[in-house]
Amino acid sequence: MTGPRLGVRRRRPTILRSLTTTGGEHSRLPVAGWEPRYRRLVILSDVTVAVVVAVVLGGLLSVGGAALFKDLTLGFLTVTIEVCALAAGRAWHPVVLGQGAEEYVRLGRGLFAAAVTLALAGLATGVVSTRPWVFVVVPATALVALFARYLLRQVLHRARRIGQCLLPVMAAGHPDTVRDLIERTRDNSHIGWQVAAVCTADGTGDSIAGIAGVSVVGRLDELAEHVRRGGYRIVAITADPYWNPRRLQRLAWRLEDSGAEMVVAPTLMEVAGPRLHVSGVLGMPMLRVSAPVFTGMRRVVKGVMDRVGAVALLAMALPLMALIAVAIAIDSRGPVLYRQRRVGKAGHEFTILKFRTMVRDADRLKPALAGDNEGAGVLFKMRRDPRVTRVGAVLRRYSLDELPQLLNVLAGAMSLVGPRPPLPQECARYEPDMRRRLLVKPGLTGLWQVSGRSDLSWEEAVRLDLRYVEDWSLAMDVMILWKTFRAVLGGQGAY
Repeated sequence: MTGPRLGVRRRRPTILRSLTTTGGEHSRLPVAGWEPRYRRLVILSDVTVAVVVAVVLGGLLSVGGAALFKDLTLGFLTVTIEVCALAAGRAWHPVVLGQGAEEYVRLGRGLFAAAVTLALAGLATGVVSTRPWVFVVVPATALVALFARYLLRQVLHRARRIGQCLLPVMAAGHPDTVRDLIERTRDNSHIGWQVAAVCTADGTGDSIAGIAGVSVVGRLDELAEHVRRGGYRIVAITADPYWNPRRLQRLAWRLEDSGAEMVVAPTLMEVAGPRLHVSGVLGMPMLRVSAPVFTGMRRVVKGVMDRVGAVALLAMALPLMALIAVAIAIDSRGPVLYRQRRVGKAGHEFTILKFRTMVRDADRLKPALAGDNEGAGVLFKMRRDPRVTRVGAVLRRYSLDELPQLLNVLAGAMSLVGPRPPLPQECARYEPDMRRRLLVKPGLTGLWQVSGRSDLSWEEAVRLDLRYVEDWSLAMDVMILWKTFRAVLGGQGAY
C-alpha cells in the first residue's frame, strides 16, 4: 500500500517550500519544515515593520539638534517594547499563524500592550516626548504589521491551494465523521490540513478505496503505532463509540514525544470562538460554553463602528452611486431604487433599499417562474433570471446593487456585518432554530457573503448565519469585512 501523496509537482512559491512525501504506508513522513520557516518569516516581518516605521516616523517627528539622542533612545525603546509585547502575547505561536482571526487579535493586543507600557513609562519618567510614539508610531506599526501579516498569509494560502505547505493528518473515528472531516478539509484548504490516512474501529472503510479516497491503515487500538511510524503532524479524533475518556487519555500519553498534536472534535454542539473555554472542574477537563452576548459595551462599539463605517463608505461611494443611478435610468424604465420589506432584529420589519436590477413589476412575474427556481431552501434564485436587466446583471455580479443599504445601516435597521436580511414570507417558514438569526441585526455582508453566497446550500447558509450569531466578535466582523472586498471583486456566487 502506498502512502498518501501530500503535494503536487508544480512550481513552488518563492517564499515557502512545498511539503512532499516519500515511501509507503509505514515510512516516516518528513517533518513539515515550512512551519518554522514561516514562523521566522512572520517574526522577521514584524520586527522589520517595527524598525522601519520607527525610523521613518521617528525621523519626521524628530526635532533634531540636542534632542536627536533622545529620539534615537525613544525609537530603540519603542521597538524593544513592541517586540517584547508581541513575544509575551504569544503573537508568534505556530497554532495561530496562517488562519483565523486569532492571529490578528494577538498582534493587535500585543501592540496595544506596547503602547500602554510606553505611555506608563513616559508618565513615570516625566518624558512628554513619548506621546507621538504612543499615539502615532505604535498605531502605524500595528496597521503596517497587520497588512504584512495578511500578505504573508496569502502566500501561504496560495501554496496550500496547489497542495503544498499542508499538515499531514491522521483521522481516527467513525467512517461517517471521518468523511465529514475529509470533505471539510478539502473545501477549506487554507486551514492547511490534509487527511493522509485513517484509522477506524475495525480497520475498514466504507469502500475499497477507503473513506472518501483516503486509505484506512489500521484499527483505532493501533492508532499510536501508526502515528509514530507515519510521522503525522495532526491526530484528529472524531466521534466513534470506541472512544471514552480513559482511551483518549491513554492515547494522549502514547503520543507524547511523537511530534503529533492530538485534536479532539467536540461533537455535542457546534460552538467555537470566544464563547468556548477549557477549564478544570473537580479534576476533570470541561468545555465551558458561555452564553452569547447580544447587549453590552461590545454591541455599543459595534453600533458606533456601523454608523461611522456607513458614513465613510457612503462618502467614498457617492460618485459611483450617481453613475449607477444614471445607468439604470438609461437602461430600463422604472425607479432607480427598489424598496422591499425585510425582517430585522427581533422580527421587526423595515424597508430595505437596493438599486433596481430587474424590470419594473418584476415581483408580479415571479409566480410564473416558480418552476425554474434554483434557490436553496426558502430562497428564490435563478442563475439566468429573465427579469434581470443588462445593467442589473453587472450590478448583481459585483454586489453594487446593495450600496444603498448603507442608508439602512446609517438608520440603525441593519449592520455592516450580520445574517442575511430575510423576507417576511421566508421568516414565516422558519423552524425554531432558524429564528435565532433574528437575535441580531441583519448585515450588509456576513459569513454567507464570503463563503460562496448563492452557491451555498440552504443548510450551509443557515449554519453560517447561526455560527455568526453564536460566536460573534469584533475581530470576526473585521475579518468578514476584509474578505467581502475580495468576494465582491471576484463576483463568485453572485447572481
